[in-house]
Amino acid sequence: MNYRGPVGKLLESSGISVGDTIKIEKKDILYEGMLLDRSEDADDQHLVLKLDNGYNMGVNIMGASLKLIQPGEKPKLELKPLEIKKNPALKEVSIISTGGTVTSIIDYKSGAVHPAYTAQDLLTTNPELLDIANIKSKAMASILSENMNPDYWVKSAQAIFDEINEGSYGVVLAHGTDTMHYTAAALSFMLETPVPVIITGAQRSSDRPSSDAFLNLMNSVGAALSNLAEVMVCMHASLDNSSCYLHRGTKVRKMHTSRRDTFRSINSSPLATIKDGQVEILRDEQKYKVRDSRELKLNDTIESDVALIKSFPGLDGEIIDYHLDKGYKGIVLEGTGLGHTPDHLLPALERAADYQVPVIMTSQCLYGKVNMNVYSTGRRLLSAGIIPGEDMLPETAYVKLCWTLGQTEKLEEVKKIMTTNLAGEIEEKSSLDYFLN
Repeated sequence: MNYRGPVGKLLESSGISVGDTIKIEKKDILYEGMLLDRSEDADDQHLVLKLDNGYNMGVNIMGASLKLIQPGEKPKLELKPLEIKKNPALKEVSIISTGGTVTSIIDYKSGAVHPAYTAQDLLTTNPELLDIANIKSKAMASILSENMNPDYWVKSAQAIFDEINEGSYGVVLAHGTDTMHYTAAALSFMLETPVPVIITGAQRSSDRPSSDAFLNLMNSVGAALSNLAEVMVCMHASLDNSSCYLHRGTKVRKMHTSRRDTFRSINSSPLATIKDGQVEILRDEQKYKVRDSRELKLNDTIESDVALIKSFPGLDGEIIDYHLDKGYKGIVLEGTGLGHTPDHLLPALERAADYQVPVIMTSQCLYGKVNMNVYSTGRRLLSAGIIPGEDMLPETAYVKLCWTLGQTEKLEEVKKIMTTNLAGEIEEKSSLDYFLN
């Protein structure tokens, strides 16, 4: 067990081990459930119970008495291998796992949740996938999405490229939700794809009754069989467990810490909904790419020395100077309103122009376009060489600048690429039509 300190001593003196069903009495409150293990770096005052309703609960042991109800086995994952036979009537879909909640699997005997390290793990716990496609799956990585970086974007793009090149009808990338929209944008710029590339994840793990993992994964495989041929994010469309949206990879953002419908298309609408394997297009045909309309191309050169800086009332120009002195090749500013920063930043921003370091202006409002011609502050920023980011999300602009600087270091060419719509990242239509849609 990873329990230590006071909680470890209490469990030892009570003869209780992980996997046992126990009763905890604390003042006038009674808890009953299965004792789960904790991570090695957890505190020494709490233990974790798996309740009968499927949820986990942390309990502070101060003033508590423990009683063993029924001995159990220490959680260990035992999956019976699944015999996989190809169905000649079905298309082949590749699933590439980078980690995250969507690929976690539950041992129903112990209640413990584990990462799915292999394709066999994933298919054994989601055999229904084999009813709609022949699944070719591999684990590229097993990391938390907050640990994603540009090197993993490149590895993901290369892995997807290889799968398509080897004949996959569509590709699903399983990914943690925290930085999913960064990866979606990166793949949108690095890949021109003739088939669907679907990125999916889960807000809630498979041991919770409200888990969204299964529906997201099933709908993602269904979307990979569709006629849409773009990089898209597939996640819950609403709080219920019925359908998913397919969001364009350059226009999507995580908007809530825990809701299942956390992903939203910003300054745009979703491309489609998918329910029970049926895709309903929400955009007209001129607004999306169809299967086999493009040849497969990979352009994965990335410049990772790019900063994303948020403007705030106390922002000092030293932050800009710091990044210039450290040799950063580009900066994205998340400005206020129509694209503003404090006037006292101008000397540092003019220095960036002298250094031929592109600075892209976006808005922390998220909805709406940058317009730096309305107020004098914006016009001075334009005169200092700031490049307006149109209606791009700050995260998308950051990723696009990383990719653009991998193609060229010439400032005029960078400006041209950054202000050109390449992968649906810049919308011509007024964003008023999409606000909080």
